[in-house]
Amino acid sequence: MMKGLSRLELKYGRYAIRNLTLYIAVANIAIVFISQLIFGGKEYSAISAFALIPELVLKGQIWRLVTFIFLPDNFSFVWIFFTAYLTYMIGQSLELYWGRFKLNVYFFTGMLGSIIAAFISGAGTTGYYLNLSLFLAYATLFPNQEFLLFFMLPVKVKWLGIIDAAFLILSLFNYIRAGIWHMAAAIIVSFINYFIFFGDDFIKWIKLKYQVAQNRKRFFDQVRHNRDRRF
Repeated sequence: MMKGLSRLELKYGRYAIRNLTLYIAVANIAIVFISQLIFGGKEYSAISAFALIPELVLKGQIWRLVTFIFLPDNFSFVWIFFTAYLTYMIGQSLELYWGRFKLNVYFFTGMLGSIIAAFISGAGTTGYYLNLSLFLAYATLFPNQEFLLFFMLPVKVKWLGIIDAAFLILSLFNYIRAGIWHMAAAIIVSFINYFIFFGDDFIKWIKLKYQVAQNRKRFFDQVRHNRDRRF
């Protein structure tokens, strides 16, 4: 995957948006302020105005194809500033590691998948699970980075990533069991986006673990064989 992206980057890298997640973080904050000014802070009204709702897009409200990714999961001012900063920080780290082109591809691939899933299911969606997919990428690339949980308890990002993945899987099964297919589709898209970029690494990791297990088994078999011969 990365080799193919490197070739595409040579052709189209100049079109990639620099500091992409900075714009997303600013837009997250702006959406909350707009909801306060226009809707009096009513979350449901703001979500109804900006979420990706296929039926309304087909009626001409094409801004929803973009604004849905800016909707936060909570409209509290304290929470939105915290999550906006986290989004920016994660994005900056990924941009430094991948380069802005690969970060753009990761984000916009997830965004396009979310749009396709929404139109297939016919129900609305936000960018919530797309942002969780972004965090999974960060946790995979920087597993030993530490966050201060509750601003005082240091926790390695890999553990938060495992919790994030477990939450997504549990939510997926719950939505499937309840028949809420548009939410299940949004989670599936976030996983597909993640595995497009990291699937090869997981396959290599599984093969390595299998090879290590086989080597260990052969070693202990040889030890037992030599011991039996002595006795």
